[in-house]
Amino acid sequence: MLIASCIFYMYFIPVYILILFGTIIIDYIAGLAIEKAEGKKRKVFLIISLVANIGVLAVFKYYNFFIDNINVAAGVSLPLLKIILPIGLSFHTFQAMSYTIEVYRKNYPAEKHFGIYALYVMFYPQLVAGPIERPNNVLPQFHDKKVFNYIDVVIGLRLMLWGMFKKVVIADRLAQFSDPVFNDPHSYPGITIAIAAFFFAFQIFCDFSGYSDIALGSARVMGFRLMTNFNKPYFSRSISEFWKRWHISLSTWFKDYLYIPLGGNRVSLERAYFNLFFVFLVSGFWHGANWTFIIWGALHGFYLIFALFTRKYRASLSKRIGIEKIGTLNNSLNVATVFVLVTLAWIFFRAPTVGDAFYMIQKIGTIPADLVHLLATKDFTYLHFPIKFRMAYNCFLLIALLEIVHFIQLKYHERDLMERFPRIFRWSIYYTAIAMIIFLGVYENKMFIYFQF
Repeated sequence: MLIASCIFYMYFIPVYILILFGTIIIDYIAGLAIEKAEGKKRKVFLIISLVANIGVLAVFKYYNFFIDNINVAAGVSLPLLKIILPIGLSFHTFQAMSYTIEVYRKNYPAEKHFGIYALYVMFYPQLVAGPIERPNNVLPQFHDKKVFNYIDVVIGLRLMLWGMFKKVVIADRLAQFSDPVFNDPHSYPGITIAIAAFFFAFQIFCDFSGYSDIALGSARVMGFRLMTNFNKPYFSRSISEFWKRWHISLSTWFKDYLYIPLGGNRVSLERAYFNLFFVFLVSGFWHGANWTFIIWGALHGFYLIFALFTRKYRASLSKRIGIEKIGTLNNSLNVATVFVLVTLAWIFFRAPTVGDAFYMIQKIGTIPADLVHLLATKDFTYLHFPIKFRMAYNCFLLIALLEIVHFIQLKYHERDLMERFPRIFRWSIYYTAIAMIIFLGVYENKMFIYFQF
């Protein structure tokens, strides 16, 4: 399995496996040293491990960002590195750091078998885009003998099928609309930009959660269970709940290894606000070396702080209006509000530059004027859709199908629901999904969005 993972990783840029093996060797030795050492020496070995991992990230992912900003600010021309970012660098780096931190905290013993530790970092289903696993969950599974399990194979293949459907049928089809608009926002009116932002919210979800489903499914087929990374995030009723449902492995990583060590919420209110904001700034920077990602993280930090600051006032207002007595309406409004806020933040995540992001938000504000123009002229070519109207309509239908499936899953566990159906009905669903992937899928060699991180 380790050999298979090496071949898988080397498919991108073969020589980069040397970098990965370098950090694996350092962390493996550091884990053993931390376990044997006493006192301050334990922290020294931990720091060596963390510096090695963060150093690789700093060189490959952030060096050019800092140098470029120094060049602009100081008016100098320091040279930039002409290197390609190793695929999935942030994911396997964070997974490696979680191992040495857990060994340092004495939550998990150091792994003695070098091959098994290397496989922990390089396990190919989740090597390039997570989920970011902890040693407590994955390492014991590598020691267990695996035998064929029919139920695991069925569940795993279902997950892979659903993940592939979300990627090539939904995400990549939505990308046909959103990508041209985000790449050249100045060519489109506010309505089209708003639709592109709406589509991108579901595109990035289907793209990333689709990969996670394929990763979890392929691991499950072989008898390994990885952590759930997404849990219907657009049903969230608060930003806090959104981050308990979105990219769960990353949000819990930052919570356990950054937020809580900073003091979490067990400090003064002002310090707790700072901790929240700082963690989301770092989270934004983790996603990419660009100011757009930093602003995206800052927005989510601001959302959370604002929600905490206004919690009592909002509860009092809801009580006065009486909306809290109408549970369905109250929940629907909360879900809609969270989705709008998250979608606005996604604009910064996807836009090529900060200026483009602000321009797009400004143009969205002109939607009333666009609607007046459309009603007066009935000239729908004004919208300048990058794809045909029929294809855009189909995109809305695919999003509706996705959310219907999610709504059903809220009522029933996926496995329990499928097992209730007769065999012929289950297989009809499988073949329908396969047919839709073949005939409705988009095959334009589109890489998973999170591969770049």
